[in-house]
Amino acid sequence: MVNKVHLNNFYIGGDKLTILAGPCAIESKDILFKTAEHLKKLTAELDINYVFKSSYDKANRSSLNSYRGLGIDKGLELLSEVKKEFNVPIVTDIHNPNEAAAAAEVADIIQIPAFLCRQTDLLIAAAKTGKIINIKKGQFLAPQQMKSIAKKVLDSGNDKITITDRGVSFGYNNLVSDMRAIPIIQEMGYPVIFDATHSVQLPGGCGDSSSGERKFVPVLAKAAVAAGADGLFFEVHPNPDNALCDGANMINFNQADTIFRICRDIFNLVK
Repeated sequence: MVNKVHLNNFYIGGDKLTILAGPCAIESKDILFKTAEHLKKLTAELDINYVFKSSYDKANRSSLNSYRGLGIDKGLELLSEVKKEFNVPIVTDIHNPNEAAAAAEVADIIQIPAFLCRQTDLLIAAAKTGKIINIKKGQFLAPQQMKSIAKKVLDSGNDKITITDRGVSFGYNNLVSDMRAIPIIQEMGYPVIFDATHSVQLPGGCGDSSSGERKFVPVLAKAAVAAGADGLFFEVHPNPDNALCDGANMINFNQADTIFRICRDIFNLVK
């Protein structure tokens, strides 16, 4: 039995598809507002639960020259403006325990990055905010290993946990997605979100930066929903080819329109 996690006026793990989506890293207020406006309208039309996502800092970059974001102060300020303007819940990731309290003032969901998912102090600090904690499964872990990781949050007094799968490392510069991970994690009692855009990333594919195979985003998203995923995670940008971060695996507005609609229909059929 998958536990449902309550967020505002809906449940993650309930009878409606939940989508977490937005630009990879915060580039500007204009891009944030354009994306939030489009995705809120789209998800309302499709009757999908929506959470706006963007990162104030992307600490795990391939190079010192890679774009990281606007930083915690300016980034949280802009995310707060998005929240107020569009009345949407916010998910953003933290990288250090001392970021948790500040992020929790704005975010409804605190996200733990995949490469940091075993960091005990980070999990404890996130848990103590009382917010929903979305733990991204590390590319180096089997799904069964998420049980002990989630237990760190549980034992810190927080049972509002979701887990996001984003593929597993396969050889060099490649990820593969095993859809068995979805029911395996759900059997632990947690709603599962599938990250359809990071799962097509090719880590280090360009040498000093990652590349990606955007054309496979709809393939994996549809497969995940058919396998029973409770939600989907997408990085969406008005113009991914000109994005400052993760452009090769982000989708644009037109692609989001099509993919969200099809995944909504598959989700309803599965339910």
